[in-house]
Amino acid sequence: MARKSLMRRGRGGQTAEADDDDDAVDTGPSKSALKARDHALQDLGAALSELPSGRLAALDMPDDLREAIRDYRSIRAHGAKKRQRKFLGRLLRHMDTEPFEKVIEEFRTGNRAEARALHQVERWRDELVADDEAVTRWMSEHPDTDAQHLRSLVRSARKHDAATGLSERHGRAYRELFKFIREHFAE
Repeated sequence: MARKSLMRRGRGGQTAEADDDDDAVDTGPSKSALKARDHALQDLGAALSELPSGRLAALDMPDDLREAIRDYRSIRAHGAKKRQRKFLGRLLRHMDTEPFEKVIEEFRTGNRAEARALHQVERWRDELVADDEAVTRWMSEHPDTDAQHLRSLVRSARKHDAATGLSERHGRAYRELFKFIREHFAE
């Protein structure tokens, strides 16, 4: 049986034979894969710069990376920021990035949980001010609440509403009610 060989057309119309041999050289990842990895490292560097200073200080990292992150935070010009972002990616290229990724994910997860908790507090505050039955629901779900204090806060917020003619959520009564609910959830 004759062995098949593939014919490829190269530059200038010349043909070259490509054997089906296993002698082919593995050239590694493609250029697209390398670019994708570099972009991911640049994104990681930018995410590190968004961490609060306390969390960033607690991370074990080389001084040059820490300084590059500090510089990235202070740069305002678009082109310079882009160059610094690429520099962060190059620094991260030769490091184990798993600990950094873990800290960033924990930070983002924590922020989402805090946001959900604040939305829950706001929802309760709005319901308590809008509806008398909400106070009853609150008391059934949270029996250890000081009912007299809660009703007083709700009355003050409603009174403020009636006096201004609109729901002014930044009024003192709203803030006190919000604080009361948030502290209850914190316990």
